[in-house]
Amino acid sequence: MKAAARLQDVLARIDEANRKDPHTEYEGGAEHPKELLYARRMSAWLERLRPDASTALRIAARAQHLERWAIPRDRFPAGRTGYLRWRTALGAHHAERTGELMRETGFDGDTITAVAALLRKEGLARAAPDSDVQALEDCACLVFLAHYLGPFADKHPPAKVADILTKTWRKMSPAARGAAGGIQFRPALRSVLESAGVAAR
Repeated sequence: MKAAARLQDVLARIDEANRKDPHTEYEGGAEHPKELLYARRMSAWLERLRPDASTALRIAARAQHLERWAIPRDRFPAGRTGYLRWRTALGAHHAERTGELMRETGFDGDTITAVAALLRKEGLARAAPDSDVQALEDCACLVFLAHYLGPFADKHPPAKVADILTKTWRKMSPAARGAAGGIQFRPALRSVLESAGVAAR
C-alpha cells in the first residue's frame, strides 16, 4: 500500500472508532458523535497551521481524543491530582489504540512510536515552537477556543474563564496565537479575553 493510501486508511479507522462515541454534539443542524467531530476539527486546524505536517503528526491530531469516553473523568479522584492521573491514563489509551490501528494498516514501528510519543505529549514542556508536539498542543488549544470556549463560559464565572484562557494562551506558540486572531468570538467572550490579557483581537 502506498504511503498516502496507508495514511487515509488509518485516519478512516480512527474515525470509525470515534463514530461509536455514545455522546453527541450538534453542528450544522445535525447530530454527530462528539469525538468524531473533535477529531475532524483537530485535522482542520492542523491543515491550517501545518499544511506540510508529517504523517505522524497528522495521525496524532486525528487520534488526540480517540475513544476518550472509554476512560471517564469520574473514575479518578476530584482535584488536580486526580485530573492529571486521568489525563495520563487517557494519553496511554490513545497511544495504545492508535498503535493497534496503525499496525493493522501496515505502519512501521518507528512511526507508531513517534505517534505514541506525540499522544503522550512527551517533551512538551521543553518543546521548540515549531516542533510536532507543540503543533499538536496548538491545535488542541485552537479547537478549544473556536468550539468549546463558549459552552465552557456559559457554565463558569468570568474569573474562572479568564484563568483558563490565560493558561491556554501560555501553552500556545506564536503562530497559534496569530491564528487565534481569526476566530470570531461573541462580544461577551471578547471582553473576557481582553480582561485575561489574551491578544486574540
